[in-house]
Amino acid sequence: MNRQLCLFVLITIIAFLAMSFPGRLDAASTNEARVTRVKNHVQLADSKNTGRRALVNDIVHEQTIVRTGNGSRAEVTFSDETVVRLTAHTAFDFIRGTRGLNLGDGAVLVQAPKEANGATIHAGSVAAAVAGTTVMIEYHPGFYKFLVLEGTARTYRPGHLGDSVLVGPGQMVFGNPESALSDPVDVDIDRFMKTSRFITDFPQLRSVKSIAAQSQKQQREKSNKTLIDTNLVIFGGGTQVSAVGQEQTDTAGRTTAALVTPHRAPIMSPKAAPAPQ
Repeated sequence: MNRQLCLFVLITIIAFLAMSFPGRLDAASTNEARVTRVKNHVQLADSKNTGRRALVNDIVHEQTIVRTGNGSRAEVTFSDETVVRLTAHTAFDFIRGTRGLNLGDGAVLVQAPKEANGATIHAGSVAAAVAGTTVMIEYHPGFYKFLVLEGTARTYRPGHLGDSVLVGPGQMVFGNPESALSDPVDVDIDRFMKTSRFITDFPQLRSVKSIAAQSQKQQREKSNKTLIDTNLVIFGGGTQVSAVGQEQTDTAGRTTAALVTPHRAPIMSPKAAPAPQ
């Protein structure tokens, strides 16, 4: 009888604590991530810059820096299924879970599911708020790129009131993070998906169907001549826009190229409106 009474009291206390402090039992997990992919040289470094080799299923705590070396890749997944993929030569950490993602250098792809609470990414003087979307952001001192593959995200410069841009699927903003944000340009989703190592070096994203739908929409816009292919391409890291000739474009393969750089951003343009009569 006494044992039954003690057990009843214990269960009552546990139930009371669970109701009184909702979410406390899994609060720690929301501020952690798990390593889900590792290729070549990936390190986890603490605040004292003491590093160790990252392994699949390692837990990444707040303010732990994930670093990728030459030819390396990594992926971390949060408890809300937000995925962050790192390309080579990238330094990434976070605080307050997905609310405080930080790209110190390099490039990441972030897929934030609709069911998640959203994510905020900081990269130097630029930030982005994403929810229910898949984006790529690259940052090095002096330049950045922010590309949306599906969904809509907002990029902005904290501390600069009004310097904020909505970026839709198949659009990219790029430039100097210390300067005012540029207007978005259109980029070819299909070519990105077939050439970016964020895609080719990893398993399929959960958002692949949504991305494919946006790519098909672009193809229809091309057929209707409301979106025009250009010969302007940003190859790999950086923001320099290159013009490629027809012969070079054919060699690369518009839809089948597999570049050695992390990603390719081919720029397109909307059809010009007719001049007023």
